[in-house]
Amino acid sequence: MELAGNIIIAIGVVFMLFGIIGLFRFNNFYLRLLVLVKIDTVGALTFMTGIIIKHGFSFFSLKVLLIIVLFLILNPLSAHIIARTAYKCIEDNHDVCDDIPGNN
Repeated sequence: MELAGNIIIAIGVVFMLFGIIGLFRFNNFYLRLLVLVKIDTVGALTFMTGIIIKHGFSFFSLKVLLIIVLFLILNPLSAHIIARTAYKCIEDNHDVCDDIPGNN
């Protein structure tokens, strides 16, 4: 079980590495955001699945599984909010961006 877990963790790390290298090929904000979300979601999913397999099924694995479920729900949702805010900032001539704290 430990060997299978290590292989899946290595696959997740390699996926993240190739995704980061591929990230520099895109020059558009939206394409980069798409690649980042895919790297983050799939890479972290395989990484955490490898951790579950490596440590066996226990209470710790249940916690990691809960993190995976929350990650699969919240990661694409937060990326959508970031992309929509960027689109609205460009579309509305930065009127939306002026309301964000820290932007003067």
